[in-house]
Amino acid sequence: MKAPPLTDDKVLVQFAEDVGSSGPVAVEGMRTRWNVGGTLRDDTRLVVAPRGVVEFQPHEMIVVVRAGTLVADLADALAEKGQRCALPDRGGTVGGALAVGENDLAALGKGTLRSSVLEVRYVSAEGKLVRAGGPTVKNVTGFDLPRLIVGSLGTIGCIAEVILRTNPVPSVAQWYVAKNTDAFEARDVLLRPSAVLWDGSSTWVLLEGHSKDVQNQAATLSRVGRFEETDSGPDLPKHRWSLAPSDLRTMSHFDTGNFVASIGVGTVYGDKPQPPRELSAAVLSVTQRIKENFDPIGRLNPGRMVGGL
Repeated sequence: MKAPPLTDDKVLVQFAEDVGSSGPVAVEGMRTRWNVGGTLRDDTRLVVAPRGVVEFQPHEMIVVVRAGTLVADLADALAEKGQRCALPDRGGTVGGALAVGENDLAALGKGTLRSSVLEVRYVSAEGKLVRAGGPTVKNVTGFDLPRLIVGSLGTIGCIAEVILRTNPVPSVAQWYVAKNTDAFEARDVLLRPSAVLWDGSSTWVLLEGHSKDVQNQAATLSRVGRFEETDSGPDLPKHRWSLAPSDLRTMSHFDTGNFVASIGVGTVYGDKPQPPRELSAAVLSVTQRIKENFDPIGRLNPGRMVGGL
């Protein structure tokens, strides 16, 4: 698929004009993740990203979608052709999910959000339309800006449109649960579970794929515990934490309250919000340098910071 010149798309051009080149500005979606990274400065002007599924190529397993599109609407469009994408199923817009960088609960099966973004079109701090990446991985050279944009909280560019990798909806999806079982061992013995969740005592596993493959993996799972079929995974606490996957073995060190941890991913859902993290000098330096290079006057999403909560 060859992308048309950015200047040929009047909708994107209009969005760039809305963002402009001066004054504090932020993109407003459904506000489902509005306070992640800090509180927006009061004098910030709000703009709305364009909506719509531009093009879907099921045979190539890619979709072109605009940032203001509801995640639910994109999911419905993909499902009509038996496909899905890595976006999390919890409301909001495509751009909002990408800006926060939140993975789906079944990230082990669907893939991580950052790895699913092939191309991004965004508006720079100078008000210019920029294209980064390409519809196929082998066409991409230079810096991998799409991965940088994902999780940047809109602080280095206003997302306008993206090309996402899609994958088939599995023919079978079955949850299993067991008590007093080593969740990490369960993750290790399985070939490719879609999710392994643990609350400190119970372990839930989501297996997806062809019926025979799911049955074989379920038989493998029985080696580490007495797993039984269940209709769904656990209820998730309100607050989302982001930890290193290795940190999940020492959950008692973190004041989450009741928790559900996604083994192999690092996402934790807890009763309590994650406290602000103190960034190392090296990480803080890199973060500041990126911000200064992409947005030297600090006009994009002022008040928010990558790594801040």
